Formats: sequence, C-alpha cells, structure tokens
Amino acid sequence: MSLRYLTAGETHGPQLTAIIEGLPSNMKLDFDALNFQLQRRQKGYGRGRRMQIEKDTAQIVGGVRHGYTTGAPVAVVVENKDWTHWRNIMNIEPIEGSDEEKRRVHRPRPGHADLNGGLKYNLKDLRNVLERSSARETTVRVAVGAIARQFLEQFGIKVAGQVIRIGEIEAPPHNLSIDELIEATEASSVRVVDKETEKKMEAYIDQIKQEGDSIGGIVECIVEGVPIGLGSHVQYDRKLDGRIAQGVMSINAFKGVEIGIGFEAGKLRGSQVHDEILYNEKDGFTRATNRLGGFEGGMTNGMPIVVRGVMKPIPTLYKPLQSVDIDTKEPFTAQVERSDACAVPAASVVMEHVVAWEVAKAFLEKFGGDSMEEIRANYENYKAQLERY
Repeated sequence: MSLRYLTAGETHGPQLTAIIEGLPSNMKLDFDALNFQLQRRQKGYGRGRRMQIEKDTAQIVGGVRHGYTTGAPVAVVVENKDWTHWRNIMNIEPIEGSDEEKRRVHRPRPGHADLNGGLKYNLKDLRNVLERSSARETTVRVAVGAIARQFLEQFGIKVAGQVIRIGEIEAPPHNLSIDELIEATEASSVRVVDKETEKKMEAYIDQIKQEGDSIGGIVECIVEGVPIGLGSHVQYDRKLDGRIAQGVMSINAFKGVEIGIGFEAGKLRGSQVHDEILYNEKDGFTRATNRLGGFEGGMTNGMPIVVRGVMKPIPTLYKPLQSVDIDTKEPFTAQVERSDACAVPAASVVMEHVVAWEVAKAFLEKFGGDSMEEIRANYENYKAQLERY
C-alpha cells in the first residue's frame, strides 16, 4: 500500500488532525524528536504573536503502542491553544448573533484564498475559507513529515534545511557537512550559517516590519544518504523530482521550485550543467559534481538531493492593499489580521518535512513491506544487487 495522509482542522478550531496510512509495523517512534520538529517550525526572526500563544505538541492517538507502530493508520493531533478565545465563533453548532459577533469576513484580502474560495464554494462568510487555507495547517504537515523523517533516519538518510535569501539579503555559500549545517542553522534566528548575514537579515526584517510590509525569500533542503533508484523514469507521475516539486509548491505562499542549479541551467552550456559519471571499488558509481541536485531521469542517482523553494511575502499586511467588499461591491482597504513580517525561517522547516515525506514515500514504494524487518531485508538485498552490478 502506498504511503499517504490526510489532514483536517482550522486555524482557530480546537485541533489539527492527520491520519497517516501505510507506515510499516515495528517502527520505533521518538516522541521528543517529533515535538522538537514542531518547536523548530515556531521559531525564526519575524514571527508574530501567535507563536507566543501556541506551544505545539503532537499527540499520537492511534496506530502506535508502547512506542512502536502497529501497521494500523497513525492518527496525530495537535491542539490549538488559541481555541479558547474562538470557542463560540468556531462552534460547529448554529449560533445566534450579528455578523460582528460571528466574526463574519466579507472583505477578501489580496493574495489570500479568501475570494477564490468564497466564489468556488459559494460561501458568503469568507472565514470558512481563511480558517482552512491558513498556513497554520503546516503544523500538522510538519508532524507527519517528522514521522517520515524518523523512518528515513533508520536507513541512514539525513534531512537538513537552510535559508538562502531573505529579500535583498543573500547568504554566502559554504562547504559544511550536513551535520555541521544542521548544528549551525539550528543556532541561527534566521537559519543561516554565516553570523554576519544573520545580523543583516534581522535588521532587514525589522525595517520591513516598521514599514508595515512583509518579505519573502528562498530556502533550500538537502537530503543525504539516499540510495540510487528512488522514483522512476517510466511514467510522469513516478518521477520523484516532480513529486517533490509538487509537494514544495503545495506549501502556503511558495511560488517556485528548483532542483540542483535549477533555473541557472537555462543560461549555461551542457558541459557546464551535466554531472560526469565516475566509478571506484569502494563507492561504486558516483558523480564528479551535483549540479542536477541528485536526480537524473526522475530517479535519485546517489548524490544528495538539493531542492530550493521561493516563498512570496506574506499577503497579510499592516500596510494593507486595496480590495472589494463582496456585499457592497465597493472598494475598501483590506482588513488587517495578525500576521508575521517574515516567515521564511519557519518555511524552511516546513519544506524539510514536505521533502522528507516524499522521499520516505518513494523509499517505501521501492522497498515496501508490512514490517520494518521486511523493508530492511529488501533494502539490504538491493544494496547487494548494486554492489554486484
């Protein structure tokens, strides 16, 4: 069975829920490590007040017993602490009261799903759209990805992320190992390695916030230890790089994806783009460079997966843009909601877990079994096959 999940819940509802299907039995879960990843998502310079309200903790309410998966669907719940202030407004039962008391939204915000969702689902209260389209949903997606990440770790696969750019400020390149990268970015308020860049980015975010504006940026995810042959060339929807790109584009506010050198390849010659193939007894087939970001023909080639995503500035502004009231059809200045000036460092964490999920899914498709023991035996057999090739 293919690995899959669904999420449910609203930004001001009682909880966010995910159900994961397809995890093998006998996989050990580290609950502290799971919640550590949720806490990482809440950090980052430029975050708003909600991160002071919510202290996200995942609860496993199905599919795990005595610390190990059973093979049944795994149910994950993350409570919304802010729910206490919205209990009546977000009640599932009908309530009496004015539009103001119900916090009805009839003024769509530019850049959000408000108007499109209202038109598509014929909803006259746009709160029914914004509550679900909110980036708050990424909380439970990180929880799901954190479980996938733990699965990958048991096969020596590591995932890291970093911020490459925030607005006009770009981080310089470095040559750190993946472990050094994880340690350095975890100690940074904006998830960069270079301390001077960190100071510049903090000052830049402060300036943007003072001006009532918001700013986006570019984040990068690296996955190391991936075996050759995840994904496939035989059908468009089995190409792992395409599936990763779709997953990254599904993150709120992401507007572009590149793998390896990405768009830069459009201005270079073939000799400057493709990775030469090498061979030695110890490592087998390798590449001299990794410009293609670990992929050829939609399949992993054994080099680290390198994916970048661009996040647009958050559209909720304290210096709001113009819009149109759906009731009166008159123009107005868009409604101001609580928001962040910059969520790029948090988006980096979200992207790590979206990518981890897609890699874990592809890993299980290739080496699948009902238990960890069966999967491990399949994986070891494949590694021996590669050595004999």
